[in-house]
Amino acid sequence: MADRYSPTVRRRRLSAELRRLREEAALTAQQVGDNLGWSRGRLTNMEQNKWRRPDPVIIRALAQLYKASPEVTEGLVLLARQSREKGWWTRFGDVFTDAYVGFEAEASGVNTYQSMVVHGLLQTPEYAAASTRIGRSRSPETIDRVVQARMERQEILDQDDPPKLWCVLDESVLHRPAGDKQVMRDQIARLIRHVETADHIKIQILPLDVGLHPGVAGSFTILDFANPLDPSIAYIETRTDGLYLEEDEEVQVHRSAWDEIRVMALHPDASADLMGQIIKKYE
Repeated sequence: MADRYSPTVRRRRLSAELRRLREEAALTAQQVGDNLGWSRGRLTNMEQNKWRRPDPVIIRALAQLYKASPEVTEGLVLLARQSREKGWWTRFGDVFTDAYVGFEAEASGVNTYQSMVVHGLLQTPEYAAASTRIGRSRSPETIDRVVQARMERQEILDQDDPPKLWCVLDESVLHRPAGDKQVMRDQIARLIRHVETADHIKIQILPLDVGLHPGVAGSFTILDFANPLDPSIAYIETRTDGLYLEEDEEVQVHRSAWDEIRVMALHPDASADLMGQIIKKYE
């Protein structure tokens, strides 16, 4: 497996490991704070992943207090150092409003239901530009930045060890024009090519005639990770910061909905046939 990791994922894992070690040591957050002379809530913020650049020196102090083994301590310090690195997406801080791309960068599986637009990992540059223009006044320079960031984000699908992307698109997405007819033709043609040629990409269409279904509440994505120390995340995009659901029960609710949606959707081959019919309306 390629050595691919995300500082965002490493930071979340470090937070979880520190909490686990503290609980194993039978210490409260208040006791740790008193011992290290910290302000109230500092450790709580660390354990809730509300920090940016973990300090390896502080991590060693916590590991010593928790009586962690040398191997565990060095593992924690390595996580701290990796989490301090900058992912490529930090160059687009003006584009990405939350941490989603950081999690997506290390995901082993991306399972997503999309009810309004084509998923960002599958968009053509022209479709991405058209979808960026909607809803607010943006300069051509800003639109170019968004498209550039989205295209760079798609590079994870071309890695030696790419994530498995499984996307269910509501049929209405293909009937909803974005840009001119050429934009839609090119976008649908790309989706068809993915179905026909990419083993790690699965695309299904959820036909309009299935009626009401578990996805009526809106689009969502479930990110799975290869390392068992990194629990799955259910993600819902919002107009500002995205909503991250990490509790087991919350993730399971969305996974159950996902399982029902993908069963109701057309087989990928049948989906490609339907897309071939729909593309004709844009001729």
